[in-house]
Amino acid sequence: MRTRKSYYNSVLLIIGILLLTNILSNDYFFRLDFTKNKRYTLSTATEDIVENLLEPVTVKAYFSENLPPNIAQTRQDFKDLLLEYASLSDGNLVYEFINPNETPEKEQEAAQSGINPVMINVREKDQMKQQKAFMGAVIEMGEQKDAIPFMQPGEAMEYALTSSIKKLSIADKPSVALIQGHGEAATTDMLQVAQSLSVLYSFEDLTITDTTDIPDRIKTIAIVAPKDTIPASHLAKIDDYLSRGGKVLVALNKVDGNLQNAYGSSIYTGLTGWLKNKGVTVENQFLIDASCASISVQQQQGPFTFQSQIQFPYLPILNNFADHPITKGLETVILPFASPLTFSGDSTVNFTPLAFSSDQSGTSAVPTYFDIQKQWTESDFPLQRLVVAGAMETNGIAQLVVIGDGDFAVNTRNGGEPQAVQPDNISLFVNSIDWLSDDTGLIDLRTKGVTSRPLDQLEESTQATLKYTNFLLPILAVIIYGIIRFQRQRILRIKRMEVSYE
Repeated sequence: MRTRKSYYNSVLLIIGILLLTNILSNDYFFRLDFTKNKRYTLSTATEDIVENLLEPVTVKAYFSENLPPNIAQTRQDFKDLLLEYASLSDGNLVYEFINPNETPEKEQEAAQSGINPVMINVREKDQMKQQKAFMGAVIEMGEQKDAIPFMQPGEAMEYALTSSIKKLSIADKPSVALIQGHGEAATTDMLQVAQSLSVLYSFEDLTITDTTDIPDRIKTIAIVAPKDTIPASHLAKIDDYLSRGGKVLVALNKVDGNLQNAYGSSIYTGLTGWLKNKGVTVENQFLIDASCASISVQQQQGPFTFQSQIQFPYLPILNNFADHPITKGLETVILPFASPLTFSGDSTVNFTPLAFSSDQSGTSAVPTYFDIQKQWTESDFPLQRLVVAGAMETNGIAQLVVIGDGDFAVNTRNGGEPQAVQPDNISLFVNSIDWLSDDTGLIDLRTKGVTSRPLDQLEESTQATLKYTNFLLPILAVIIYGIIRFQRQRILRIKRMEVSYE
């Protein structure tokens, strides 16, 4: 039988081991990451930025406490992320958590720092009530500050934090310009893109004329949805810019659809001929796809008029992407009234298709009238995986990205009210700029979050595996535990029944 002294020694040894483990964990933090997109693994870009901080960084996290579990998890995830950042920074990054709900002074401090509260629904005593919640952070470096106003649960938290730190540490931002003068979208028409790009770039409009060249200070130019013909002299200036090492993103409408008069037509800008000389052909056709978005249609039934949603194949939803820095992590992109691309250039140019239609897609000639009431069948979609975006490199150097739709990242169209664009559309545009600008370190982070993968979009075999695993695993675990427990009890009973003889 063990003595009381040995018992105490064992307890002290366990306590000592726990204390030592706790001390070592502050300097040697690690965790295993089994998520598909490595959500809990810091990227190389983050490691480079945090490990090479030239000035100390302070992160003030303004998070309310006593939130519902699904929202409170965001606070814990952010705290875990900050712990890793602090460990990497070798003491150059410190953080603190502040609960603004504690006092009016702290709430005012958060609001003055740019952290605005949101109202969330909380169940209390079988009743739903609204609670004011803060979920943001302020990053400070020297005299500079940057705010992350709201941490949306499931969004790319690492991107928000790393890009904020990089934003404060950049001395001179490279310039990215939207070409103007031919009816293109301007920076004021692309509010979400401007907000994303402003973190790392100076985003501006640039008008090309016969007497002005594109300045060398411009890192990358973008030509988005021109409506008018671009003169050959202006295209020559873009060629000159490319020859000087410039980079170009082209997002153009070869075709255009007008839902007001249900008519689709071609657009001539001169860009398609310029691109064809480089080996890229933008087809003079509409891409149609069985995987598509819906439009609202007014219908009459007797004396009643009502709105209904019908699927419209001219608004393809893309889910097929290449394994490329521009498209990595993208899940769903909508390209309204897009055209497919083909490449026929020589072997000196590397063309990488980036985005594809579904396995049930096709094309529609122009001009055309849209039959809103048409009953689409499988025979309307005989093609598959048509290319709608591509990237070009020469001698391993990024030069050109072409997307067969000009409006996919534009918030304001034809002077109308601004409309929100879904995040993956914005990521496609901004990732293209990052890749072209050789500043690709943060591309992977922008789409690194908790993604939506509904079960009904998975293959049937995968659905069945998940279903039966969730059903059988708990039962199997209980059975195994019961067998182990039964065997241990049996062994103990046998030992108690044994009689030892001297």
